[in-house]
Amino acid sequence: MDEMTNTDIVLDDRTTKVALSARVSSLALASISPTTQTLLLRMFADPYLLDKDEKAHLVEQLRECVTQYPEVSELRVLLGMALCVNLDAQAAIEELRESVRLAPHSFIAQLKLGELWMRLRVVDKAEQHTRLAALLSQSLAQSELARRQAAALRTMQREGIERGGYKSPFGTLTQVFRRLWSRPRSEAAVALDIR
Repeated sequence: MDEMTNTDIVLDDRTTKVALSARVSSLALASISPTTQTLLLRMFADPYLLDKDEKAHLVEQLRECVTQYPEVSELRVLLGMALCVNLDAQAAIEELRESVRLAPHSFIAQLKLGELWMRLRVVDKAEQHTRLAALLSQSLAQSELARRQAAALRTMQREGIERGGYKSPFGTLTQVFRRLWSRPRSEAAVALDIR
């Protein structure tokens, strides 16, 4: 008869927790009503299709699900997305942060929190969560989503579309000189009125 070691017991406990977590997540997602599922599908297809009352109803229904299953990260991601569509950024940040706290190794939680920070133009936080999402990706589709989001962030940084903190006036001058320097010499001379 084989003897179980402490390592075997710890691994067995982790395996059990993961299996139970997946089961609870499935139950929680299955608890979403058909009406709410339809609204979610419409939100994923095109958020502009939902009118104000439908957005409010969707948020209300998802809040009830989160209340019923507070430890399910995926429900909090859905609620955070619905709150974004309903233009409630602060509540969305709180839900997505909680989702990441509950499941720090969740690709979708990291990606969506990164996306929200990107839309709010808080590039440093957006980069951090997008990078984690890229590292957590488990398929080509997930890798592509993270890559596109990272590319959008790099474009924002390059174009100076960023929010937060004091920016030195020398940074703006540096950007202007870089743009002028990258132009062909004749255009740069005309732009600076130097001949």
